[in-house]
Amino acid sequence: MLYPINLDIENIKITIIGGGKVAYRKATNFLDFGKKVTVVSKEFIDEFDKIKNEIDMIYDVYNEKYIQDSFVVVAATNNKDVNYKIGTYCNKNGKLVNVVDDKELSNFTVPSYVKRGELLLSISTGGNSPSLSAKIKRELEETYDESYGEYIELLGLARKKIIKENKDIKERRKEIKTLINLSVDELKEKI
Repeated sequence: MLYPINLDIENIKITIIGGGKVAYRKATNFLDFGKKVTVVSKEFIDEFDKIKNEIDMIYDVYNEKYIQDSFVVVAATNNKDVNYKIGTYCNKNGKLVNVVDDKELSNFTVPSYVKRGELLLSISTGGNSPSLSAKIKRELEETYDESYGEYIELLGLARKKIIKENKDIKERRKEIKTLINLSVDELKEKI
């Protein structure tokens, strides 16, 4: 069973091995969170041209040297044997690894997600039904539109102000709980 966790990836090295559609999707996911990654492949699909200035691309076949200093590794090649080597190496060396074609060899998976500013909604079926994850993601995207980015930011600012101004913990908690019932305009007035 997988344990849900949000990982601070700012100061860790992330490497993706593979240059196809899955590798591209994984790379763009990391970019969504402001993380530049290294992608290693002998060949890259054309879509990588869109992000080539935002990632480090290495034109080469897989070699352990490319993942030795990485904390997170994604094995996304179209070669099951290479993916197996990557997964085995990472598991032996205490690295987080997602082997896209081998759930058992992976020690983490990446859920589908909806990101609205600091609001992050994750959807996972444990790898059992990616299509169900995609369906739920579409539903959440409709329910939680782009306006939630600003809403979450305002909630955070209002919460900080309440904490700073209220010494009484009970009163502080009570006031913070009421924030989620306020509109964006009402929150702006609180700040």
